[in-house]
Amino acid sequence: MDDPILITTDRFKQGFSCSQSLFSAFAPQFGLSSEIASRIASPFGGGIARQGDTCGAVTGALMALALKYGPGIDETNNAIYQVSQEFLHRFKSKHAYIQCRQLIDFDLSHPAELEAARKSKVFNNICPLLVRTAAEIVRSMLDSDSSSL
Repeated sequence: MDDPILITTDRFKQGFSCSQSLFSAFAPQFGLSSEIASRIASPFGGGIARQGDTCGAVTGALMALALKYGPGIDETNNAIYQVSQEFLHRFKSKHAYIQCRQLIDFDLSHPAELEAARKSKVFNNICPLLVRTAAEIVRSMLDSDSSSL
């Protein structure tokens, strides 16, 4: 399986966090192993360590984009900021928010709400769509001519 969107969604179904699923699916094309990428992305699930902040699919996507557009040591962040802003615009145009707690309507930083989210099957019903959307946007942006971004 070479399609990073399918890899992303498959890994999420296997139990990887949203950030791990996304970043580890795109990283190998830039010379970073899936295993290392998964470790790097591990604290970002659930809106950064289950705090309900920025959605892990979003953080995983931004890390993937940084592998192509991130600056070298002596370069500015202008390109990655522009690409990141474009990604955020596209994601928000589909889902309105980038905050985990707003996207899933639960605050995962509270144990009772985490349990309620699990019982409501939000991780099976909402999160796969968010992960897929982020992966589709990343693939589109990586495939496009960087000069148009």
